[in-house]
Amino acid sequence: MTATLGAVAKQAGVSVSTASRAFNEPGRLSPATVDRVVAAARELGYQPNHAARSLATGRRGSIALVVPDVANPVFASFVKAAQAQGWQQRQAVLLADTDESPELERRLVERLVPQVDGIVLCSSRLDLAELVSLDAGTRVVLVNREVPQLPSVLVDVSTGIRQAVEHLHALGHRRLAYVQGHPLSWSNSERLRLITEHAGRLGLALEVLNPQSPTYDGGIAAAASIRACGATAVVTYNDLVALGAMAQLTAMGVTVPGDVSVIGVDDIAMATMSVPPCTTISVPMDRAGRVSIEVMQGLLGGHQAEPPLVRLETQLKVRGSTGPA
Repeated sequence: MTATLGAVAKQAGVSVSTASRAFNEPGRLSPATVDRVVAAARELGYQPNHAARSLATGRRGSIALVVPDVANPVFASFVKAAQAQGWQQRQAVLLADTDESPELERRLVERLVPQVDGIVLCSSRLDLAELVSLDAGTRVVLVNREVPQLPSVLVDVSTGIRQAVEHLHALGHRRLAYVQGHPLSWSNSERLRLITEHAGRLGLALEVLNPQSPTYDGGIAAAASIRACGATAVVTYNDLVALGAMAQLTAMGVTVPGDVSVIGVDDIAMATMSVPPCTTISVPMDRAGRVSIEVMQGLLGGHQAEPPLVRLETQLKVRGSTGPA
């Protein structure tokens, strides 16, 4: 005999309406109550009718998470935390990888909109008009992209960048370089702006090097220009670029940090494993993953009067890749 919602409610010791809410609106109940109802459903073999629920509530029970490169460890930690947060509210979090391509991102979003309740766009490469237009058709939360009229979760690198430039200044460096990331990256433009600001404040020369792929290979490609520009210290767009640059500089006979100090951004696990370990700006992308889903759930529940803006702080972690000029 097929289990009913009433049987689940009785087994869990709750009303039928509470049992229904555990599947349809879990955010309105305590986690303990939701867990009790779900445990009862599993014990009895009850399967919620998701199609009927979608028709009744207008919800599909899923959120799309769109990232530039799931192979990048910083996005992997973001995705893992976001999916865990979604599961706590019994909400599926679907993953899409754009491979750093604005055109692919555009096509993926077009396909996802009819299938999900909302979309979290992490480090989106879409232009402003496209993002505003998308928000008119579905719920959107941006991560590491600030658009005033849209909800955003920002990893605020201002403190970390300031600490990095001041750290290099204190070590005696007077000529810095910055290796840029993707030219359409909002995070890249923010990092460049902040490095330029703090280098100018401290009277340091700054060489802005050409954009590179935000990968280990991008760092390898950047090494020659780092060496040629005459900088005694370099800040790279992210840790992968820093690690690639360090490896290639070493292969070229350039010592790190003896000849060139290197600072990355993200604090991925591999940054602690390099030789020397990489000084980096720690970025809480796992927390950004959790918070982005919380913001989306608030939007879907009608709990947000205005588009929220959440800023997450960063800090410099000094390791072995920086030393005196």
